[in-house]
Amino acid sequence: MMRLACFFLLSLLALPLAAAPDGAELYAQNCAVCHGADGRGGVGVPLALPSFLPSVDDDYLTATIRNGRPGRVMPAFTQLRDDQVRAIIDYLRHWMPAGSTVVKLSREPVHGDAQRGKTLFAQRCAACHGAHGEGGHGTGVTFSRPRDLPIIAPALNNPGFLAAATDQMIKTTLMNGREGTPMVSFLQQGLSERDIDDVVSYVRSFAGTVQGWRPGNDDTPMLEMDSPYSLAETVEAVKRAAVGKNFRIIREQSLENGLYAPGEEGQETTIIYFCNFNFINQALALDPRVGLFMPCRITVVERAGQVKVMSINPKYLSRLFNNAELDKPCEEMHQVYLGIMEEATL
Repeated sequence: MMRLACFFLLSLLALPLAAAPDGAELYAQNCAVCHGADGRGGVGVPLALPSFLPSVDDDYLTATIRNGRPGRVMPAFTQLRDDQVRAIIDYLRHWMPAGSTVVKLSREPVHGDAQRGKTLFAQRCAACHGAHGEGGHGTGVTFSRPRDLPIIAPALNNPGFLAAATDQMIKTTLMNGREGTPMVSFLQQGLSERDIDDVVSYVRSFAGTVQGWRPGNDDTPMLEMDSPYSLAETVEAVKRAAVGKNFRIIREQSLENGLYAPGEEGQETTIIYFCNFNFINQALALDPRVGLFMPCRITVVERAGQVKVMSINPKYLSRLFNNAELDKPCEEMHQVYLGIMEEATL
């Protein structure tokens, strides 16, 4: 029995230890596409700013990764294990300037006059952060923000931000500013510490008034309608309807275009591409990722003698991209697609 126990123990000791999570690899898989491989930003905010990482503690970064920013592009990474989140944060820290350390802040709440802070916020903060703390428009890439700004102003009324940021962190940012961004020190701008406490109290009051953003409840990724006409007739009807909605036809092509020699492509699936350049520019300014689905397109398919008209559901984009600013244009495009498809299949 003793020999069996010793053999079992030695077998356990011989097993390889589980490899620790690789923070660099996890960052590349989950973060780099938005924040940049070098942490200098893109669709997401720049993380490697010298003034950022030393000013935020691990709790703030953990809560941000876990909760994201509802409706503000940053998703919630609920699928990551705690040790994986820890590994990502450790990797982020390697961008801190040499010799710098993470600031140690009290978790005590700030007590100020929120009503007075509201007036100061309107005077000092609203120009960048919005009248109600909704943040700057667009994303972090240069197409959707002024090119002289390395970062757009974050949404201070966002439930994800308010859950992650302590009062003392907000206060410290107001007092010191954030070098490398438009955020200046309010002390250097002439405000007193009492003034700053009042602004912090007003920002914290957003937590009681702003609800978490929820994407539209339209879970259908595709729009689809039956056509009573032939495929060729339906294609022409879609083109007429799109032009009637002030869109320009870009091209039409078979799904098999490029896969077979010219003239040999099957015509059972035809894609009609169309565009309204003014609308596209507005949508791209809100979120350049919309370009993945541009120009607009409707597909006409014939299967077993039945012709169908199909398109992606634009209302699905806000859910996919986690960007509340897309709600209105996606709703508009949803109605446009439905209008074109209904007119083409009447």
